[in-house]
Amino acid sequence: MFVPFESLPDDSKIWIYQSNRKFSDIEIQEIEEELKIFLDNWTAHGQHLEASFVTRYNRFIIIAVNQEVQAATGCSIDASVQLIQTFEQKYNVDLLDKMNVTFKMGEHVAFKPLIEFKKLAKEKAVSGNTIVFNNLLNTVGEWKDFWEVPASESWHNRFF
Repeated sequence: MFVPFESLPDDSKIWIYQSNRKFSDIEIQEIEEELKIFLDNWTAHGQHLEASFVTRYNRFIIIAVNQEVQAATGCSIDASVQLIQTFEQKYNVDLLDKMNVTFKMGEHVAFKPLIEFKKLAKEKAVSGNTIVFNNLLNTVGEWKDFWEVPASESWHNRFF
C-alpha cells in the first residue's frame, strides 16, 4: 500500500536507482504515476507492503518499504526490479548499473562511469570536497543523513 514517503520510519529498507541521463518532467510524471500504482498493489506473501518513493533531480528513483509492517521478500523485490527494467526499456536509460557515479558540479548533477570519475579525481577535476550521491545506503535514515555527502565521507574517498 502506497503511503507518503515522510511517514516511513528511518529504518525502512531503501533502494536507490540513478539514471544515466536526466528525465524530462513529463517522464518523471509518468514514472511517478506508474510507481504509485505499483506500490499501491505491491505485496509479499499476499500481504500488502507499506511502501513509498521519491524522485530527485529528475535523475533518481528511491523506493522504500517499511519492514516493520511486512518485510519485502525475494519475489517482491524481483517485481520491483522488473518495474525498474521496464523504465529502462521505455525511456532508454540505465538505472541498474552500480558502476556509475553521480556527483554535483556546482548546481549541475553530473553522471560518469566509475572509470571516468577515477580519471577526473586523478586530474584533480573532482576532489574529496565534491558532493557525491552515495547510492549504497540501506535505510531511509541513512539516505536522509548520508546520501549527498563530500566524496571524502563516502566510498568514493578511495579515489583521492
